[in-house]
Amino acid sequence: MLAGYLRGQMVPPDALLELWAAHQQGRLRSALPSLTMSLPDSRVGLLPGTRSHGQARGLVGLWEPLLAALKALEGTGQDVIVDVGRLGLAGSPTPLLYGADLALVVCRADLVSLSSLRSWLATLHTELEEVGGATSLGVVLIGPGRPYSEVEVGKVLAPVCGGRSPILASVAWDPKAASAFSAGAQVRRLESSKLVRSLQNLDEAARKRIASNTNDLSEVRA
Repeated sequence: MLAGYLRGQMVPPDALLELWAAHQQGRLRSALPSLTMSLPDSRVGLLPGTRSHGQARGLVGLWEPLLAALKALEGTGQDVIVDVGRLGLAGSPTPLLYGADLALVVCRADLVSLSSLRSWLATLHTELEEVGGATSLGVVLIGPGRPYSEVEVGKVLAPVCGGRSPILASVAWDPKAASAFSAGAQVRRLESSKLVRSLQNLDEAARKRIASNTNDLSEVRA
């Protein structure tokens, strides 16, 4: 499974540090494929993140050129998903967040999580609006109904998101299926689990939002 594979010898050591060195030598784009590991039984490539929080601070100058390199992959038909981690951390790759076609904040549906989310969304919406990317911001709700529904959460968050609900989609609360991805657990009928079905719905919703934003941008330019 994935967890065991990542613990093996196929993971490039300190891949981002090597990418930073390649950038300084003017060969970031050519080095990117060699530092990306292939995941078994898929067409997915993975670029591992930093091994420690201390490394992130030294990579601040990498994010802008990396964003340009990742956007160039669109010409080859490749999609890129970036996990920027928790918001507000020192060395966080915020340029990747602000330059994304779709910036999604993942949050649980409980009071503590939503209280923090509301504050962050207000900041993100304002900053993205300044660069014309407010419509790229969305929320993925983990475990709707635990205890708040999508509708309830959307009403609470709408005032800080220009009056519209930012909820793009929800991911099912399915710890057993999730353990297959987080810990490499063997899960029977994983493909038909609530979690995987909800992830498929998320993928469809994300593609529709990106297409809609792209069409709107084209109309504005025209």
